[in-house]
Amino acid sequence: MTHNLFNSLQDFPTGRGRVGKFYSLPQLEREGLGQIGRLPVSIRIVLESLLRNCDGRRIRKDDVRKLARWQPTGERTDEIPFVVARVLLQDFTGVPLLVDLAAMRSAVARMGRDPKIIEPLVPVDLVVDNSVQVDFARVPDALRRNMEMEFRRNRSRYQFLKWGQQAFSGFRVIPPGIGICHQVNLEYLAKGVIERDGVYFPDTLVGTDSHTTMVNGLGVVGWGVGGIEAEAAMLGQPVYFLTPDVVGVHMTGRLRPGVTATDLVLRVTEMLRQAKVVGKFVEFFGEGAASLNVPDRATIANMAPEYGATMGFFPVDEKSCEYLLATGRSEEHVETFRNYFKAQGLFGIPRAGEVDYTTVLELDLATIQPSVAGPRRPQDRIELAQLKERFVELLRKPMTEGGYGKSEIDERVPVHKPAPVSEQTPLAGGGQQEPETVPVAVHDTISEKNTNVLTEVEMINNRPTPDRIEELPPGELPPDSFDLGHGDVVIAAITSCTNTSNPSVMLAAGLLAKKAVERGLRVPPFVKTSLAPGSRVVTEYLKRSGLQDYLDRLGFNLVGYGCTTCIGNSGPLDVHIEEAINARDLVVASVLSGNRNFEARVHQSVRANFLASPPLVVAFALAGTVRINLETEPIGTDGDGRPVYLHDIWPSLEEIDQLMRLAFDPETYRRLYSDFVEENPLWNEIPSSTGDVYDWDPQSTYIQEPPYFEKFSMDPGPLCDIKGARPLAIFGDSVTTDHISPAGAIKPTSPAGVYLQLRGVKPEDFNSYGARRGNHQVMVRGTFANVRIKNLMVPGTEGGVTVLQPVGQRMSIYDAAVHYQAAGVPLVVIAGQEYGTGSSRDWAAKGTRLLGVRAVIAQSFERIHRSNLVGMGVLPCQFKEGMNAQTLGLDGTEVFDLIGIEDGIMPREEITLVIHRADGRVDEVPVILRIDTPIEVDFYRHGGILPYVLRQLLQAQSSGEVKTE
Repeated sequence: MTHNLFNSLQDFPTGRGRVGKFYSLPQLEREGLGQIGRLPVSIRIVLESLLRNCDGRRIRKDDVRKLARWQPTGERTDEIPFVVARVLLQDFTGVPLLVDLAAMRSAVARMGRDPKIIEPLVPVDLVVDNSVQVDFARVPDALRRNMEMEFRRNRSRYQFLKWGQQAFSGFRVIPPGIGICHQVNLEYLAKGVIERDGVYFPDTLVGTDSHTTMVNGLGVVGWGVGGIEAEAAMLGQPVYFLTPDVVGVHMTGRLRPGVTATDLVLRVTEMLRQAKVVGKFVEFFGEGAASLNVPDRATIANMAPEYGATMGFFPVDEKSCEYLLATGRSEEHVETFRNYFKAQGLFGIPRAGEVDYTTVLELDLATIQPSVAGPRRPQDRIELAQLKERFVELLRKPMTEGGYGKSEIDERVPVHKPAPVSEQTPLAGGGQQEPETVPVAVHDTISEKNTNVLTEVEMINNRPTPDRIEELPPGELPPDSFDLGHGDVVIAAITSCTNTSNPSVMLAAGLLAKKAVERGLRVPPFVKTSLAPGSRVVTEYLKRSGLQDYLDRLGFNLVGYGCTTCIGNSGPLDVHIEEAINARDLVVASVLSGNRNFEARVHQSVRANFLASPPLVVAFALAGTVRINLETEPIGTDGDGRPVYLHDIWPSLEEIDQLMRLAFDPETYRRLYSDFVEENPLWNEIPSSTGDVYDWDPQSTYIQEPPYFEKFSMDPGPLCDIKGARPLAIFGDSVTTDHISPAGAIKPTSPAGVYLQLRGVKPEDFNSYGARRGNHQVMVRGTFANVRIKNLMVPGTEGGVTVLQPVGQRMSIYDAAVHYQAAGVPLVVIAGQEYGTGSSRDWAAKGTRLLGVRAVIAQSFERIHRSNLVGMGVLPCQFKEGMNAQTLGLDGTEVFDLIGIEDGIMPREEITLVIHRADGRVDEVPVILRIDTPIEVDFYRHGGILPYVLRQLLQAQSSGEVKTE
């Protein structure tokens, strides 16, 4: 429903020569709301959303006024209610959202109503990209073999996704084999400007993957969020975030020949990590930023999680229009896009002094040097000429000082010719996923190693555990004997949307491969090479240019369209290579064109991992080692025994430019993105149920109907005080969502492992918690089960254990919760400061609710987890200053009441915590109700956001407001 607040609803010319409506930001300045034209561009785009969606309840007029008065160095206490235009999902994090939609439809059907009223209220796209693994490489049919393995592993999940594809009109599934969600978003899904009911507005989104920021390079505001926040956005609710600082990065100069966008982003990551931009918007401006094309900008935006920012944003300009046209968007649409941003005063990258930022950092693009980053963190940049020296230094440095502690750094280990394929043991591989290795945030999303916990947890949890490969094709494993030493490259992967979305570096890799082959260079037999581009467009232009043939001849065969090595899906190494690595504790290396390189996450046996541009990945594969100065030492010898240097085979800018037209053929993009099914036989062969309501399979261990709508009715019932509650756990300070949420591989002895074995699943087929997110029975059993969590009710122990009261029996938190639920006993969790920091947010709240926890009482909360608890119908309460479990002498034997709820609640009011002690004493203490907004009162009264939205939709249908087909 439109409004005309501040006389802001105005006209502009669209690309059809017609007139479109828009909510004018310049009009706000004319109305005296502030100096809108001096606000950072990213803030203005968020402000437009607040203005357009202002309804007096979700978003109030005061919210618009406050953001319009954003001050560069103001106090950051206000939360912004941001309604986005659409939602982007990948398959691991997207399945639970589809499960919840399906459960809502089932609830509506049980009531005898039309289930089709349940649709996402904003468009949702789910791209299946996190499941393919590099099980097969270096062989011509690697793509087919890897996809066949992928479909066998994920059949149950894919059947469910395929049902969702046909059941919802607002929930689109991009099937496996198409690309990586962020590259597909950039090349196809992103529109730049969107029209609904005659009103035009900027394309904005949230996604359930941290690298959603990649689309910031196209001028689209968006970032990664947890599952519950994405669910709220999908259901038309705001995503809340603190008013941010905006760091301006003033770019001057231009990149020198031979320097790539990868080199630039590694410098940006290093610089911004040092500048501590965590939780802030970063906006790039100046003539240097304007000189970069959209793929270069997208590479920089992609790595915002690695430098810690919420966004890495480039405003819209003519290069944005050129990219949209080159990738198949219509001229009419692009003209509308251009006219809209001009009408808003948002077109063009600002120059120095035109916009007010919190702080400004300077970066001269002419100073960027060829670089890699590693061996453990993305921000640890090393100039290419210094890599050899730096790696040797790390080999010798003691482990206590961050090195590898090696005294014999030149040791070589013989690796003998492998046994015949028929005699080899089954192989498994990939990045480390053991629950004990899950990183924990020490502040916000920062780990003790100063990395972003979110991105590392994604490498652990947003992928399957590797399966055993029973049979390998000829050519998959090295045929010869060789030796292996410290610094040898055993994985060289052109992977990840970070770089494969950028045709200039992909063509450079192909040209370098061509020159290497022509000079007679070969890749050593111990290097596992692979090519996994982020879309089929890359394959098209590599084939049309003739460069794929040369990449194939070096072993960079196409292995899949997905995240692969970048997320830890690197697949197996030759078992003899792994034996040699482990026997002598060799520090071998991987080189990949990705965005993450945490130790043992790319592959469990590979401790040194380096991020590099695609052409440098090929170069290091040829060299076979990172102990080389590629600027001064030969990369190999040609057929005549003459040394070949990197500069001999490095492509010139002119050679790359001659082929760029092949990468930007609009018709190719339109053709490849017009039909996802025709050339996808494996997807077509997946059997799936049809219809509007999902036919839940009670035998499935991957997909189960969640119990959120059991006994659902249109009446939410009265609010009630919580009485007779037992504490499930008492925690100290800094318990994170990574402590609470299940992550990584499932242990056979854990409650989830026992459940799966009772359902007939063998331990080797458990898969990861991430793969089983669609089954609440698995996930709830993993909640509070982290091996490092400390329940103060059980002093001196770690892990998910508690004491069942009043019997005093020690048991797992899950088993105790089952006993309490059977007895009808409500539960509370007591905690200290900063409860709920971290990254794995959705199941931290969902699992808490399903365990029967009615309230969490903490000294302070991380704001998103607090909001998520409310969204799941769990009451967050905060102790007053100076009060905690220790000052109150709580030991877990108490019974608690929370009084003051049933008479109605107001945001942030005081209610009373009544403590019934085991010796008969009763204490009453005030606590603050951390329901912070009126809409959150509604969520809690209805039992969470899902029942709230469901009742709203049913009521709207009854009153005739919702039309179904």
